[in-house]
Amino acid sequence: MGQIVVEFLQGTGFAVITWQQIVMIIVSCILLYLAIGKGFEPLLLVPIAFGMLLTNLPLSGVMEYPETAIQFQAIQTQEAAINAQEGLFNVRHITNIPGGLIHYLYQGNKLGIFPPLIFLGVGAMTDFGPLIANPKSLLLGAAAQFGIFFTFLGAILLGFDAQAASSIGIIGGADGPTAIFLTTKLKPELLGPIAVAAYSYMALVPIIQPPIMKALTTEKERQIVMRQLRTVSKKEKIVFPILVTILVSLLLPSAATLVGMLMLGNLFKECGVTDRLSKTATNELINIVTIFLGVSVGATAKAEYFLVPETLQIIVLGMVAFGVGTGSGVIIAKILNKFLKEPMNPLMGAAGVSAVPMAARVVNKVGQEANPSNFLLMHAMGPNVAGVIGSAVAAGVLLALFG
Repeated sequence: MGQIVVEFLQGTGFAVITWQQIVMIIVSCILLYLAIGKGFEPLLLVPIAFGMLLTNLPLSGVMEYPETAIQFQAIQTQEAAINAQEGLFNVRHITNIPGGLIHYLYQGNKLGIFPPLIFLGVGAMTDFGPLIANPKSLLLGAAAQFGIFFTFLGAILLGFDAQAASSIGIIGGADGPTAIFLTTKLKPELLGPIAVAAYSYMALVPIIQPPIMKALTTEKERQIVMRQLRTVSKKEKIVFPILVTILVSLLLPSAATLVGMLMLGNLFKECGVTDRLSKTATNELINIVTIFLGVSVGATAKAEYFLVPETLQIIVLGMVAFGVGTGSGVIIAKILNKFLKEPMNPLMGAAGVSAVPMAARVVNKVGQEANPSNFLLMHAMGPNVAGVIGSAVAAGVLLALFG
């Protein structure tokens, strides 16, 4: 009886758990606390953190690869003897050992399926009207992508290869699906730390951005009130996604998948004849894909791959990328004000990162702290959605150069 108890205890996770796995379990619990207790982007952080928890529980097998055990037996004939000399045998029995559940879900990331589907849902939920009404927003969305290329150069100087540097730099776009899409194409072994960093910084937008915004602007600048945007016609909203898809895809074919799915979702929303498809994209589809994507991304953060010096470098560089993207957007907005008859509130530049709609909400909040009667949310949505397009284009550029 005692032997049975000993064997049972030796077969539990408690007998084989490592300190690295304990650390990762603690990290996953901290992320769950931030998501549930503090409300930091719970729809993303809860599945990611729980996937991280599952994969670091010893012997759970949730990310195990499938295996095939093959038994061979050579038929005792002259032909079989010849085959044996050549290394050829007759198969007697094949045993298939299935992989873990999340291993199969992860294939949606590995094959580049889930991120474009997320973009489809985002497009169906996004109003491009503020961007169409104020085309200058495109400049702010483009300016915020400077953090991507700045950090790319920094990663190269630290010794990362071009593929890894591209994957790290894209964190600065504050766009989780884009970061996953590019990393799976260029450097899949870095997907765990890059995805966790990208989504963590997206969730922490309300904490990271305000100090940068306030440091780069004066109280007077933050008080600037912007004139109400013009009304955008239905025809403009229908033509816009079609036109953007054609132009971006012709200019940068490698960005066609992400931009095309984003614009298809928006066309579902705006054309008026695909309400059922639009509702599916904004509800059932994006919710299901978010669960699968989040859990499988979190499950890539295994202790043996995550707790290495390279991961710390990635997290620090990701923070630099995000901070530089925020700051460059604000600075470009201030430069543009030198040439505009009606100055814009420079806080708008911070919305150029593609964390939709969190960055726009942060801009509105910081603006109202300086001037309670200032409502910047709709204005900020222009550069915010421009940032989504900008990060997809930046990913396309990096993919075209280093893919």
